[in-house]
Amino acid sequence: MAEVSISLDAELVVEVMVLAGIGSPQDAVEAVVRDYIARGHRTEARTEPTDRGLREVDREPQDPQG
Repeated sequence: MAEVSISLDAELVVEVMVLAGIGSPQDAVEAVVRDYIARGHRTEARTEPTDRGLREVDREPQDPQG
């Protein structure tokens, strides 16, 4: 896996470390990013059936108007 180096505000990283209970800055930030991605996938899984249903309604032929 490719790695990316970034700079973050030290106070922000310390806050993440404290909230996550993780002693390593790298591991703490990685945990937050992984959690963010997992939440996105869970949201997609919950909303996907609704989105699909709305798309099916849009596909139904409409009676001519006028």
